[in-house]
Amino acid sequence: MKKLIALVASAVMFFALLGSLGFESTKAEVQLSTEKETKSVRTHASTVEDLLNDQGIKVEPHDDLSHNLDDTITTGMKIDYQSAKQVIVKVDDKTKQYYTTADTVQQLFKAEGISIKERDEVSHEQASSIQDGMEIQVQKAFKVALNDGGETSKVWTTANTVSDFLKQQKISLNELDRLEQEDKASLSYEQNEVTITRVEKVTDVIEEQVDYAVVKRNDKSLSKGKEKVVQDGEEGQVVKHYEVTLENGEEVERKLIKEENKKDSKDKIVAVGTKVQQVQQAQPSQQAQSQQTQSQPSRSNNSSGVQKTLYMQATAYTAYCTGCSGVTSTGINLRANPNQKVIAVDPNVIPLGSKVWVEGYGYAIAGDQGSAIKGNRIDLFMSNKSAALGYGRRSVQVKVYGK
Repeated sequence: MKKLIALVASAVMFFALLGSLGFESTKAEVQLSTEKETKSVRTHASTVEDLLNDQGIKVEPHDDLSHNLDDTITTGMKIDYQSAKQVIVKVDDKTKQYYTTADTVQQLFKAEGISIKERDEVSHEQASSIQDGMEIQVQKAFKVALNDGGETSKVWTTANTVSDFLKQQKISLNELDRLEQEDKASLSYEQNEVTITRVEKVTDVIEEQVDYAVVKRNDKSLSKGKEKVVQDGEEGQVVKHYEVTLENGEEVERKLIKEENKKDSKDKIVAVGTKVQQVQQAQPSQQAQSQQTQSQPSRSNNSSGVQKTLYMQATAYTAYCTGCSGVTSTGINLRANPNQKVIAVDPNVIPLGSKVWVEGYGYAIAGDQGSAIKGNRIDLFMSNKSAALGYGRRSVQVKVYGK
């Protein structure tokens, strides 16, 4: 009896083993590749979807699968499955979410049509591997109109503020330089100008001639009406130190900070006769009358003397001022004659062509006029631009002689 039971048990085990071997032999062998591994799978699944479910893989809409889910499983089939990763891409101020099976950042940009230039700033390297939940920031470069001390250029940048832009371009400001925008001001496609005014202060030293004064003294030894030069006049010399402010190389301000007397002027002394000739009461002879007539100054001689003395407001100009031709209204070419002393006048006050003497300027010709020179005003020609700017506006004495 025991032998019979053992024989039956052995037979059951044999047939069970035989059935198991038959069941295994009916499985299909499939190669399954995922982002983690590639392995060989023996399965009785009838479709790709059944196989993936058996492997615990749930296919989402954005995932990448080499076959359709309802494809029939066959031996030797190679199934490739890549699950999509969620990636957030922020380009400037615009944020977008992507699901991708791309392996690298570069592949993602190409697949999604995101254009990146070399000058743009990207938070990750192009070869970086895509990770689920990755956030990629892209700062697109734009052009900034840079004016640095008068020199203009267009510069590509990704800077968000003026301060960042200056650091990025390695632009430094000196103590006096002026930034026309706030350093914290935002930069963008719309707000894209940076202007720097370069400011410097220099010292300009100018030597100026000081006109001598004419002193007249009565001399009773000379006949009345006669004059005699007792001492020739000599011009003095003064040295003026100016602090000059330059903006982008152009002078905008001049301030006198020191004045030194280098040489004193020497007065011109003229003796004026006061001696009165005794004249006989008798009728003078024809010859005496002729001599008397000759001794009296003529009208033309009187015209060479001072006709009037005025106190006027004086400014200065050059032959190269804006709108200037360099030729005066009376035809004097100032550019060809830079040492000529000429003043612009109001012809109703000082006739054109008159000889004049101007305090601090010397003898000159009233040879020009201007639309702004009206009434008690004159404009002094100076060949040196710095001297003209430094002259400013002064109240001076003017003596007018004949033509």
